[in-house]
Formats: sequence, C-alpha cells, structure tokens
Amino acid sequence: MAMTVRQRTRVSRTIQYGLLVVVVILAALLADWPKISKAFFNLDAVASQFPGIIVIALKNTLIYTVLSFLVGVSGGLLLALMKLSPVGPYRWLATIYIEFFRGVPALLVFVAFGFGIPTAFGIRFNVFVTVMLALGMVAAAYIAETLRAGLQAVPKGQMEAARSLGMPHWRAMVTIVIPQAFRIVLPPLTNEIILLTKDSSLVYLLGLAASQYELTKFGRDGITQPNAGLTPLVVAGACYLVITIPLGILARRFESRSARTKR
Repeated sequence: MAMTVRQRTRVSRTIQYGLLVVVVILAALLADWPKISKAFFNLDAVASQFPGIIVIALKNTLIYTVLSFLVGVSGGLLLALMKLSPVGPYRWLATIYIEFFRGVPALLVFVAFGFGIPTAFGIRFNVFVTVMLALGMVAAAYIAETLRAGLQAVPKGQMEAARSLGMPHWRAMVTIVIPQAFRIVLPPLTNEIILLTKDSSLVYLLGLAASQYELTKFGRDGITQPNAGLTPLVVAGACYLVITIPLGILARRFESRSARTKR
C-alpha cells in the first residue's frame, strides 16, 4: 500500500534524525578529547587572558564599533536624503559615494586611512579616529540604502498632513518622517552593528599598541604563548558572541514587532 504524503515526510524526517545521531556518536567516539581539550579549552590559557581581554580588548572593540556606527548612521542619513533629493547633483554624488564604498573592500579603506592619507598629505590620525572614519564611511554606504528604503516606506500622507498644518518641509522631515523611517529599519540597522563589530578586527593592519588591541588581535597574540593552543581564539570568539548574540535577539524582536504592527 502506498504511503501518504504525511507518512513519507515522517519517514524521511526519521531517517535524517537517525543519520544525525549516528554522525554525532561517531564524532564523539573517534575524537581525541584530551587533545581537543588541551588545544581549545586550556584553562591555564583561559586564565591568562583575563582580565586583559575584558578591560582592553572587549572595551576597545565596543568603542570602535560605536564610533564607526555613529559616523555610519550620520553619513548614511545624509546620503539617503541626498539620494531622494530633487536636486540632480546631490543624487549623483550620493550614488557615486554609495557605489564606490560598497564596491571597495573595507580592508583597502583601512589601508588608505592608516597609510595612504598620512603618506600623501602628512595627516596622521590616531587609531580610534582611523577606525571611526574607515569603518564609518564604509558603513554609511550600506546604511544609506537601508535608510532610503525606510524613508520611502513612510506613507506620503504623513508629509502631506504636516505640510497642510503649516509645518516647513525640513521640520516635517526631522520630526515626523525620519523617526518613522528609523523605526522601520531598526532590524537591519541592528544587523549592521553586528557586521561592524566583526569588521573592527581589521584594525590590526594599523599596528597597535597593547592598549589599543581589539578582540581578534588579542586572541592572535595569545596563541603565541607557550602551550596556549587555540584557546585564546576561542575566548576571543566567545567575547564576540557576548556582543553579537544579544544584538541578534534584539534584531529579531524588532522584526517581530514590525510584523505585528503591519498586521
């Protein structure tokens, strides 16, 4: 007798679960747990990372992320408004900027601000300013498109109602349209913070003093210690997760709230 669609689905799912259990059991039996523990979970190496990885690396990673995000949001909002402007040159300039910085790797932007501009113009920035400008300018190109979509998603009747009440265009934009646009794009903006947190690891290119280390640099230096194995990188990765997992949860909550509002 032929099976129904539901029965075939149940059998297929059971087979998949069975294969997964077999793979997990084989991995557990074949793995060299003492060697894995020593390489990835060396408690002595973990202890040697603290409190420096919190006091220095995690703090600097957060500072680099916040500074670059502030520049990215400010520049992205300006670019989004320029992209929607009726003035042609504003739109062209915004388009050129967005396409350029979305097409160029952030790595090259770091090199330009860290070495190219100081060499060409004799202007030298400190590490925090370099990260803020390099990451912020790249982020602005992505955030601009996100904010432009948010601005266009605000019903036109909001602006028309404000203008009918005698409110100037700029004031209606600042007090009515832009706040609504930000509420619409909160989930992708939260995801942008996560990307900036990870991209802050590119700061290692600049050559850092110990007080300027971020998580990846701290972990890379940690693995050079005797018998440390890869444990310092595991600790650094866990610190990244301390930042990114709450942000991911926050983004999902924003998405759920936005979905309920639309319904």
